[in-house]
Amino acid sequence: MPIVQVTLTQGRTPETIRSMISAITEALVDTGVAPKEAIRVLVNEIPTDHFAAGDVTITERKAAQAADPQESTP
Repeated sequence: MPIVQVTLTQGRTPETIRSMISAITEALVDTGVAPKEAIRVLVNEIPTDHFAAGDVTITERKAAQAADPQESTP
């Protein structure tokens, strides 16, 4: 029984997440990994102020970009 875990920042619609779950399930079925009934997909949504890269949270990065759209943070 394959278990697929997806971690994303919050902000996607329930419809988008549902579509992603279907696409992941379909990909595993189409490649012969497992039958549909055996596939588990877990979606973890992380608040943007709990996710950081380079000691800058996504919330902070978005605020900086809104203040200065020319600023680019890798």
